[in-house]
Amino acid sequence: MEPHSSDRPELLYIFDPLCGWCYGMSPVLQRIQQEFAGQVDVSVLCGGMLTGEQVAPISEAWSYISGSLQQVEKVTGVVFGEAFRALGEEGAYVQDSEPPSRAIHVFRQLNQNQTPNFAHDVQRAHFQDGADLNQLRTYVPLAAAYGIDEVEFMRRLALPETVAATRQEFAAVAKIGVQGFPMVLLRVGSQGYVLTRGYQPYDAFADILRQALEQAA
Repeated sequence: MEPHSSDRPELLYIFDPLCGWCYGMSPVLQRIQQEFAGQVDVSVLCGGMLTGEQVAPISEAWSYISGSLQQVEKVTGVVFGEAFRALGEEGAYVQDSEPPSRAIHVFRQLNQNQTPNFAHDVQRAHFQDGADLNQLRTYVPLAAAYGIDEVEFMRRLALPETVAATRQEFAAVAKIGVQGFPMVLLRVGSQGYVLTRGYQPYDAFADILRQALEQAA
């Protein structure tokens, strides 16, 4: 977790690439980063929702996931594509938060400011296009779209220390006490404020953020 060089307040967007509600919340954070540019820095932390014993074929959770897709679409406005639904229906796809979180970790090292956009690109590739997030090649064109060198990106993705650092990130999120995703914290100096647990539409979230910034000031 590379600290920002500025002393601006920092929004910590704690999410998981495989979390459907996070897929709905990520566009809100992208817009916050644009609208509040110069007031807050936005950082993405991956929580490791499906790791260890939770790594399993999507078929085991598909009845729950498929039941929630319509609600997430209705509330947030994102779209789950036919390719993703086909992946779920087929059932063999293994859900593992570590590979996409590792890709986001590497991207953050190379282009901190664009990380919220890349994180949403990863989710869109999966939830719209049915991309296989366990294949590291999946991330190369997504990163290259931001001008990142493909060879360097793949080199870093494969490093054992990248795997270790990604797991440390999961541990740091667990230490914060995150029980669900998404969650957004505001960090001002040494103070931390929980802004939301769960999805918030842009207008409601922007109001919460403004009030928190005023209080912190």
